[in-house]
Amino acid sequence: MKALGICCSPRLHGNTEIMLQESLKAAQEEGAEVELATVAGKTIAPCDGCLSCRKTGECHIKDDMQYIYTKLLEADGIIFGAPVYFWTVCAQAKVLIDRTFAFGGERSLKNKVAGVIVTTGGGPGSSALTVFSHFFNAHRMRMAEGGVIGYAHEYDKGSIRDDKRGVAEARMLGRMIARQIRALTTPS
Repeated sequence: MKALGICCSPRLHGNTEIMLQESLKAAQEEGAEVELATVAGKTIAPCDGCLSCRKTGECHIKDDMQYIYTKLLEADGIIFGAPVYFWTVCAQAKVLIDRTFAFGGERSLKNKVAGVIVTTGGGPGSSALTVFSHFFNAHRMRMAEGGVIGYAHEYDKGSIRDDKRGVAEARMLGRMIARQIRALTTPS
């Protein structure tokens, strides 16, 4: 039972990563093997729309997304984390989402349990949650809940810990992910 956290923030050890760590800790307490992958410092080019993946079954762009593809396929459940930029997901999250087009008709992410945590400096995060909801639906993933919004103060690293409700919801999401994975993978 593997739960993967994917931090789409361009900042290492920032608020989004802190929230994902809390969620993964709770999943681990429920018995899941957990891992965190970050996109910070990685080179992931945007989809160029060539459609070669429809013929070959894989993306022709060879960059750090290859590592992410492997992690996505190995996981039973995935918790995505992304900061909110201008009321939606950051560019790194959108690039990652777009590059999963390479999975195409194979539905490689189908029935994987999915959850999302978005962090914001005080503005709304609902549009970012909607982007992930559509992403999960397109891949026929099983969404654990409506998503978690964490509020940080002035974007300062670590200030997300002051959002006690957000941290508690992130932990609840981790528990829910692990429980749903267990329910799906345990033989009847």
